[in-house]
Amino acid sequence: MLKTVIFDMDGVIIDSEPQHARASLNTFKELGVDTDLDYCKSFTGSSSRKMAETAIKDFSLDISTEELLEKLNLAKRKLHEEEGYIAVPGVIELIQRLSRSGVQLAIASSSSPKEIETVVKKLGIKKYFEKLVSASSVPNPKPSPDTFLLALEKLGAAPEDTVVIEDSTFGVQAAKAANIACIGFINPNSGSQELGKADVLIESFDNVDKTFIENTLLRSLGKPITIASTKRLFIRELAVSDIPDIYPIYSDPQVKKYIDNIDDYLEIEMEKQKAYIQNVYSFYGFGLWGVFGKTSKKLIGRCGLEHETIDGKNEIMLSYLLDSQHWGYGYALECCAAVIKYAKEQLEIKRIVAVIDFDNNRSIKTAENLGLKYEKDVIFNGKKRHLYSIEL
Repeated sequence: MLKTVIFDMDGVIIDSEPQHARASLNTFKELGVDTDLDYCKSFTGSSSRKMAETAIKDFSLDISTEELLEKLNLAKRKLHEEEGYIAVPGVIELIQRLSRSGVQLAIASSSSPKEIETVVKKLGIKKYFEKLVSASSVPNPKPSPDTFLLALEKLGAAPEDTVVIEDSTFGVQAAKAANIACIGFINPNSGSQELGKADVLIESFDNVDKTFIENTLLRSLGKPITIASTKRLFIRELAVSDIPDIYPIYSDPQVKKYIDNIDDYLEIEMEKQKAYIQNVYSFYGFGLWGVFGKTSKKLIGRCGLEHETIDGKNEIMLSYLLDSQHWGYGYALECCAAVIKYAKEQLEIKRIVAVIDFDNNRSIKTAENLGLKYEKDVIFNGKKRHLYSIEL
């Protein structure tokens, strides 16, 4: 369960990385160093001390680390005084939402304690944070986990209840080294950062809330996310442990008839399902989910959304299959209605389609009862079929 969110500051709360790079470049030029912005940006996510120590070696500077560090910090302060602190769009609103939801918040930054304190005061957000942690308080800056481990210690928080939000390669590496789930924020002003090790990537904070962050945490722990609950069913992400229960459903000849590209060797097909479970949900945020009976708690089928190219157009396709023993009782209508509602309210999907075999009268009736309308006939997976659609 999500209890704690730790924010990086530069590039996540304030859009400061371009300022910091320019300030560093100005300092190096004053010292007669022939370098460029790319060199300065290569330290994004690390500490000013690390930059100072490295630059002294790289350029054989006749200056102490402390002297260069003071010059770098002075140049940054000068730019901040001239230009102010620019909050990343949407982040203050996210901080406020999380605080209202009872999530404890902290900042763990490579900036100095004084700079962190100045930023939160200037932006009027200090009251939302339980702790402010600087890399200057630990032996090793990011990508070492030390900064985040100190934050956990000060908060009395556990890694399994915590999510970090980072915008830099070093920051993501540090979070994962501390065994903390990480959301990678793609900030174009932070330069070319490798965020692939993050559990999920975002480009803005507009649709991020406690539920989104909690789902990221669950996925990082290998726990399936519940999508919806209806009168008779609940729908959740499948786990690898569910695969043995998928096997008999896929073995049913009546079900298999309507599954495209299924492998004749079901053991191979189950290996495909394992790869699907481990990759698709976290990449897209949706997929084919498991449908379970509320009373029996047993898997009775799958229902969800898939990316498909249909008639040359990228579409979000509604798909489902149920154990044939559950046909004819309205379960398909029930689970598909829940998925469409989730798509509209949580995923903000605007259009959903369904591709249906000409002879699949049950699915045609279900689509019509859901409000989908016949659009045209298409060739899908080498076979001519009906295309139904709905605008949400």
